Amino acid sequence: MARRPSIPPTVAVRLMVTDAPASVPQLLTRIAAADGTVRTMSTTRRLPAGTAESPAPTETLVEIEVEVEGLSEAGLTAAVSDAPMVRSVYVTRSLDKIFGKRVIVVGGGAQVAQVALGAVSEADRHNLRGERISVDTIALVGEENIAAAVRAVADLPRARMLVLCGSIMGGDISNAARELRAQGIPIIALNMAGSITEAVDLVVSDPVQAGTMAVMAIADTATFDLARQRGRRY
Repeated sequence: MARRPSIPPTVAVRLMVTDAPASVPQLLTRIAAADGTVRTMSTTRRLPAGTAESPAPTETLVEIEVEVEGLSEAGLTAAVSDAPMVRSVYVTRSLDKIFGKRVIVVGGGAQVAQVALGAVSEADRHNLRGERISVDTIALVGEENIAAAVRAVADLPRARMLVLCGSIMGGDISNAARELRAQGIPIIALNMAGSITEAVDLVVSDPVQAGTMAVMAIADTATFDLARQRGRRY
């Protein structure tokens, strides 16, 4: 399994549009007509008509953030600003330029905290040298919950590495780990009971070191090559 290729840069705008079924399809049509490719789109908030924060007292609005590849900021703004459903357009920075690549840490609370300690400390070192790496954590228990979280990592924008940390994992969690790796996202796991250690790329006993190695594996400013360590235990 090779490391995911670099994703071309995107530009982003935040739009205030009328909350109607046709609004998003019309936006997508306009962006496509301008030769732009939508990479992410999310609704950041909804502003009901008549509320104090709504700039349009007679219509419900939604604030949408769109990241587009293949257009300049000026080109994207021109493509959407005169659309009939658009009330305002603000140029913003795409999340890959702000938060960058993401390390996802899933498992038991105490172990998650220690993995995050190593990951955040190492990310700080690389971010000072121009990287953008962020660390996301969630403490979970139960095979079903953890397996669902592992599978959901594939749907998270900018996710580049998963670290699994706990005392025992296996069963459907191992199945989910193999599925995630097949989609190009590598996994580091703590050395624990269960079959998970046979379903991941690297097993590390020390949680702080696991977090450190997770960041090193995805940092462009590091020389650590996970492919050369795959299958090993430390």
